[in-house]
Amino acid sequence: MLSSLFQNNIQPAEVTHEEGELYKVVTTFGKTFELRYGYYEECDRQSPLCDPVVIYPDFTKEPVYTDEGTPFVTMMQDACKSYRGDTKRTPDTTCCECKYFQQGEDWIGICTCIKNKK
Repeated sequence: MLSSLFQNNIQPAEVTHEEGELYKVVTTFGKTFELRYGYYEECDRQSPLCDPVVIYPDFTKEPVYTDEGTPFVTMMQDACKSYRGDTKRTPDTTCCECKYFQQGEDWIGICTCIKNKK
């Protein structure tokens, strides 16, 4: 069947998601987070060219900590003033480029810097 699709040059239907639809449930470092589809910017919501994207928690606006007081961060989050990374190798100063970032599930991790512990 798939071979007939390719022979006839028929493209499979593109999957689109609705705002608020569940992407996945992530459990990491003892906490559970629901990741849903949505928009980061209002202008994206208004544009017919933009589909909803996966929305990750904003841990800078609403901090969440492990039971031990270690803060959660996302890989794409802007790094804090404790950032320790190679700015010569990459100009990005996001948490995933920092030596204190410890990867969890998906794009969620924790910051192991003692200065950021609660």
